[in-house]
Amino acid sequence: MALEWMPRDNENKDHMLHTDVHWGTDADAPCVVYEKRPLTNPKTGEVAEGLYVSWIRLNNPKQYNSYTTEMVKGVIAGFENASLDRSVVAAVFTGTGPYSFCTGGNTKEYSEFYSLRSDEYGQYMELFNHMVDSILACKKPVVCRVNGMRVAGGQEIGMACDLAISSDLAIFGQAGPKHGSAPDGGSSDFLPWFLNMEDAMWNCVSCEMWTAYKMKMKNLISKCVPVLKIDGQWVRNPMIITDKYIQDGEIVYGEYKKGDELKEARALIKQHQANADFELLDKEVDNIVWTFANLFPGCLIKSIDSVRAKKKFFWDYSKNYNRHWLAANMGGEAFLGFGAFNTKRITGQDTINFLKFRQNIAECKTWNMEMFAEVMGTPKE
Repeated sequence: MALEWMPRDNENKDHMLHTDVHWGTDADAPCVVYEKRPLTNPKTGEVAEGLYVSWIRLNNPKQYNSYTTEMVKGVIAGFENASLDRSVVAAVFTGTGPYSFCTGGNTKEYSEFYSLRSDEYGQYMELFNHMVDSILACKKPVVCRVNGMRVAGGQEIGMACDLAISSDLAIFGQAGPKHGSAPDGGSSDFLPWFLNMEDAMWNCVSCEMWTAYKMKMKNLISKCVPVLKIDGQWVRNPMIITDKYIQDGEIVYGEYKKGDELKEARALIKQHQANADFELLDKEVDNIVWTFANLFPGCLIKSIDSVRAKKKFFWDYSKNYNRHWLAANMGGEAFLGFGAFNTKRITGQDTINFLKFRQNIAECKTWNMEMFAEVMGTPKE
């Protein structure tokens, strides 16, 4: 006879923190789309009944999948539900379309609402920190499916994931010091773990965009695969040098070609990128997920959390005081930087006049609207 106090099969509690209130469909952009896809054996196509993979997709393609405040809430909801769903084996984090995984925070929203509202931006940063926490705390392994540009805050939330598989058309980098902020949403914490210290430093501050091949060579991502299929054949990113050779005493690999070669390659990509084929990218993601599925789940997440702890240590150490600086900065350099980027269609330039700004500082000019106006672009005729 079964003891009354013993647990019974199929008895469960609902641990979900969110409903679908923060999610949407493709038609609802900008939003986050949350899907549960059946776990499938990539070799046989056989479906593992009752097991799923959570796909959390940033859906704002017209603005290169930059995340709005509501989308941040959607990402949090997605990862927390994936974490608590017994039937989910792994989570895949990606973006809509062939051009961008994520380009960070929505600059229009930053410029038109959060600028000069430091307390409001501080509250927003609480949400942003929660978003990164939700990735690092997810009790399922997280794969970043880099379908395109992974820039600024997009780079930061991408590095919070456990593994990254990338389109070879993707670019990676930061934008903060060029556009009025600092990469303190994770990049200044995570990059020194991925890259050597000088590469991490330069990538953080220079705002250079590095290719997927260069990031693979420097160990930021696990793999990059072609997504252009022309006349039935896979074509690697034609803009990039994909063979290692010596130039000026240095190994050249993953850098952009130059001159006419680069112009021709850009034209070819422009012609075909809209129809990019992610078959190889998805196969790599499916293989990783299938590997995860065939491991003890408790041992798997303990192992993952042990590795994550090294990233989390510096993220947790810095995130709260970074939040305060980022909020305060909305009354100064961020106001200028995001404003310049947001008005580039009017002025033709997306940055301020940095030298004039430095000259004004050297002259101890007061930081006021008159001083700011001197360094902003003027409307095109």
